[in-house]
Amino acid sequence: MDWRVGIGVDAHPLTPDRPLVLCGVPVPYPEGLAGHSDGDVGLHALCDALLGAMGWGDIGEWFPPSDPAYHGADSRQFVRVVIDRIRSEGWSVVHTDVTLIAEEPRLSPWRAEMRRSVADLVSVDESRVSIKATTANELGFIGRKEGIGALAVVLLIKEAEK
Repeated sequence: MDWRVGIGVDAHPLTPDRPLVLCGVPVPYPEGLAGHSDGDVGLHALCDALLGAMGWGDIGEWFPPSDPAYHGADSRQFVRVVIDRIRSEGWSVVHTDVTLIAEEPRLSPWRAEMRRSVADLVSVDESRVSIKATTANELGFIGRKEGIGALAVVLLIKEAEK
């Protein structure tokens, strides 16, 4: 058995007149995340963690913001493309851990739904997905409620060929 670990990080500023989507789940809030796609920092960090585990670069290389095809795109589409490619190479997700960093909104009411969303995207049982939320303790742009960040870690395995 072979295994790989990947880490991903993302952050976006908050902006009015956009829906807030985190880990594929709409979260009621008066602002959303700016970005070329839907700005879902949780899934962007996850996508980078998956790509990193495979040594395949980053989300900006795969889904460049300069490409109009990705304008306003649902970030679940990015994860699906990467997961399909990972599976085609014989790899599977064992576990993923995503930490969202935000002063507001409080995310605990949506964590279970986010966990289900990520588990579905990477085709694992919910017990193999962790979604956590923390604050920046009023430090930096996140602490000033100007944006939201995310960190993600994934563990992949490839069964030995018989």
